[in-house]
Amino acid sequence: MPEQSRIYKLFISNIGQDVKEYNIFLDKLSAAHDFKYKDYAVQGKYLPEELKEQIEAVDVVIMLSGLYSKDTKLVQGQIDTARSLKKPIVVIRPYGVEMVPAGLETIATEVVGWNSFCIIDSIRTALGEESDEYCDITD
Repeated sequence: MPEQSRIYKLFISNIGQDVKEYNIFLDKLSAAHDFKYKDYAVQGKYLPEELKEQIEAVDVVIMLSGLYSKDTKLVQGQIDTARSLKKPIVVIRPYGVEMVPAGLETIATEVVGWNSFCIIDSIRTALGEESDEYCDITD
């Protein structure tokens, strides 16, 4: 069972704009009980060395796949940095859609929908922790 006081260090993909999907995701994580996190992503800091510094410090990288089509080059840079640092990547399906953009599923440690419990379960699973929740792959 994971420690209740643990603070998970996350890099949550972003594209530097006020994007509805990003804000919904933050609201879901913040509303979850018994899950504390810190987002190490800094909006506007996207140079390769800046991304490396942000992602080096994290436990898990969260890729909001709905952002991929909005700024493929930027999100791909975040993915490439995460992969080069061998960080687990949890891919969140586009909000309200089942299909993940081509290629993202193959780089993912976990792929999950928008159920808060399943997101947290996927983060813990990506780190090799046992989870209390059962989540269907489509949640």
